[in-house]
Amino acid sequence: MEDFLREIEGKQSHDPHYAFQRISKCSGSDSTPIIVGAGPSGLAVAACLKERGIASVILERSDCIASLWQRKTYGRLRLHLPKQFCELPMMGFPPASPTYPDKREFVDYLEAYARRFGIRPQFNEKVVVAEHDGALGLWRVRSVGSKNGEEKEYVCRWLVVATGENAEVVWPEIEGMGDFGGPIKHTSTYRSGEEFRGKSMLVVGCGNSGMEVCLDLCNHNAMPSLVVRDTVHVLPRDVLGRSTFGLSMWLLKWLPMRLVDRLLLLAARVMLGDTARLGLNRPKVGPLELKNLNGKTPVLDVGTLAKIKSGDIKVYPGIRRLKHQTVEFVDGRRENFDAIILATGYKSNVPTWLEERSMFSKDDGFPRRAFPNGWKGECGLYAVGFTKRGLLGASMDARRIAEDIERSWKEEEKHRIQFPNFVVPKSS
Repeated sequence: MEDFLREIEGKQSHDPHYAFQRISKCSGSDSTPIIVGAGPSGLAVAACLKERGIASVILERSDCIASLWQRKTYGRLRLHLPKQFCELPMMGFPPASPTYPDKREFVDYLEAYARRFGIRPQFNEKVVVAEHDGALGLWRVRSVGSKNGEEKEYVCRWLVVATGENAEVVWPEIEGMGDFGGPIKHTSTYRSGEEFRGKSMLVVGCGNSGMEVCLDLCNHNAMPSLVVRDTVHVLPRDVLGRSTFGLSMWLLKWLPMRLVDRLLLLAARVMLGDTARLGLNRPKVGPLELKNLNGKTPVLDVGTLAKIKSGDIKVYPGIRRLKHQTVEFVDGRRENFDAIILATGYKSNVPTWLEERSMFSKDDGFPRRAFPNGWKGECGLYAVGFTKRGLLGASMDARRIAEDIERSWKEEEKHRIQFPNFVVPKSS
């Protein structure tokens, strides 16, 4: 009898139907979508699904929602765009909130959003691998507890990648970094210029973060300099009392993009002057066209340019090498600095844990298909937060994903009703 039972068990272990049942008992229903990442994008998908009566599971490696905002941003940070362009689906900001909410106000909004839609992510669960099981027609998702090291495996028919564009810091390789001797830190660990009061600082990177960190250092009586390695569009945050971004979106309804770009550059020239004279050369392509082509965001000035004009912030070209407390630039100049802040941005980490070859590029971890077609892959795989168009793009994709999963979910339910005692795994 024991030999007979072992033979039956061995046959069942190679039967996809029985394997499906065994995994489902361990990990819950395969009809529950799994969302990896509890940032704004993941919350948006979960809310859109919830409104359609579909529960989801969110796996988050950190101990809170929006960990980038809560754990890796400086104190003076505000939304760069007006709040109406940063709202998630089905819920706006409180009417009394400012046009440009600060860090705390934005986090409060996200926490209120999660409460409203009953979203409760499973925190401290880092997804280490996700791969599609062709025999089952399901995704296997394995996680490790960030605190206790507990390993778990989930199976699901729909997997939503919501880890976003800013999952890991970009730490550039600069010759002589080990010889510098002073602090070198990324903006992800920078909180305030208070700790650098009276010190000579070098900020590497001239995006919105680099420019704001320089301004923050100035406001705390530090002596910052800015490394500008590439061309950059600097625009006023507001034009005639209206946000530059909002004005651009309005103009695009009536005018072609290149003409809107010309108007923006004309306004910038009138309000900010010739930035090239300050060491900030503009790209040949206009700001909106450049954003549309490669996702490079223009800098929206909140006061940094005035500090550059006054000489409170010095501008340098790229770095050639570092020596002890000294930086040698590509133009041959050498200057002494007490510390360096790397405002070199973030990158996707999808290739480190997602085992799939068709939807995401292994080079940059972004969907291979450009916006607006990069949200859907094969076999129930989706991506949200990779549009390079901020929260507006994430919200658009969240709605599309929820609608597509609902359609597929209803088809699955019809199949279950027709064949309640028989499960046929599907590959798509």
